[in-house]
Amino acid sequence: MRRFVLLVVGILVLVLAGFIAYKYYFVFGRGVKAGELNFFVQKGYIFKTYEGRLIQTGYRSRQPGSIQSNEFEFSVVDERVAQKLMTCSGKLVELHYREYLGALPWRGFSPYIVDSIVSVTDPITNKREVVPF
Repeated sequence: MRRFVLLVVGILVLVLAGFIAYKYYFVFGRGVKAGELNFFVQKGYIFKTYEGRLIQTGYRSRQPGSIQSNEFEFSVVDERVAQKLMTCSGKLVELHYREYLGALPWRGFSPYIVDSIVSVTDPITNKREVVPF
């Protein structure tokens, strides 16, 4: 009987570990989003994480006569990327991101994790800077 209980507990632990790995560490998708960087901040009580919002160009709405802004909320783990984004508020940026199925407190509030900056364009001077990350 003891062997049976150990076998069941072992299987449950493996299933739980597999579920956690799939939900929080499996990269579900990768992509690039472009738009104006609305804000980028570091926040949190215990885990200080970098959070930002990108306003994508174009307006789409499912209901006729209404306007909806396309916003992309994301988190950043890499300190170098975060420091570069701190200076890009109000600029047009292209960000490469990884999408996870769930968010972890030490990784940020969003399942979208930006891992690099593709380019930064200043809308006033229209000067484009390709960032080598």
